Amino acid sequence: MFRYGHAAAPSWRECVSACAERLGRPAGGLGFVYFTDALVDSAQSILDSLREETGIEDWVGSVGLGVLATGAEYQEEPALVAMVAEVEKFSVFNGRTPLKKDGAHFAVVHADPAAPDVAGLVADMAAKVASGFLVGGLSSSRQRTVQIANAVLSGGLSGAAFAPQVAVATRLTQGCVPYPGRFRVTECEDNIIATLDGRPALDVLQETIGSDRQVLVGIPVPGSDTGDYTARNLTGVDPRSKLIAIGERVEPGAEILFCKRDRAAAQADLSRIAGALKQQMPQPRGALYFSCLARGEHMFGRRGAELDVIRHALGDVPLVGFFCNGEISRDRLYGYTGVLTLFH
Repeated sequence: MFRYGHAAAPSWRECVSACAERLGRPAGGLGFVYFTDALVDSAQSILDSLREETGIEDWVGSVGLGVLATGAEYQEEPALVAMVAEVEKFSVFNGRTPLKKDGAHFAVVHADPAAPDVAGLVADMAAKVASGFLVGGLSSSRQRTVQIANAVLSGGLSGAAFAPQVAVATRLTQGCVPYPGRFRVTECEDNIIATLDGRPALDVLQETIGSDRQVLVGIPVPGSDTGDYTARNLTGVDPRSKLIAIGERVEPGAEILFCKRDRAAAQADLSRIAGALKQQMPQPRGALYFSCLARGEHMFGRRGAELDVIRHALGDVPLVGFFCNGEISRDRLYGYTGVLTLFH
């Protein structure tokens, strides 16, 4: 059984009390907890109180600018969501207690966006689980960022690994739509691109996007059979030298594409992946959803729109999650995406 609770209240005590009342006293399992940054200074008290009131010792989670639960999205207020997954084959890891590879098949992870080479940490961790698959997100906060992994932590990466006996299904949903064409980087230095297909990079960009200004750069995922890509910001242009700079280092010979955020395409894609997951796992017991902080009401026009799409496909499945400063799927760090994971 998966039990969940959510609450918004003036104090952390009231939030925890309301959630704990919904959670009850499960027989055992792993707890997930996400709280808004208004409560970040009370993270240790939240963890201690959840343990005391539920009897669950093992907890993982993060602070977020917003938090999510079945039918509820909280932002700009003190709020907390929690779920207990009554699974047995798992282990919690962090910088003090490293992951044990034996039996680790899949992992839910949270990371500090300020940690050096977060993408490298994600790839390294993915190589340590048998499936090569992680899901999760980077903490987000207007104050300090923290993770929960049986302790309150900052820096690095932490989470919980699951054995193969814990059945999961997961999908990534994009928040962008590509412009036509893919282009080969022919001259570059670090994150600055001079030429694409042998032509000035800025000329290619302007011809591709026309009068649009809200443009992102997509880095295609090698070997993807679905056209998957990681979206990165266009960080600068030099009209005189016709250079463009992007939010990721590139090498000569790499492919890029240009894309833009699109509400209708994002909603349709979320509906598609939720439907596909429902077909793959018709009776999920619980779910996690990690969404980019640039999505939510900023993209969909109203609070809770993403959750309504998921609920329409899955029904009232216990679900929690948060708005991330970067999303983790498989062995990569994404942006402007959502990652939906179901537990059987």
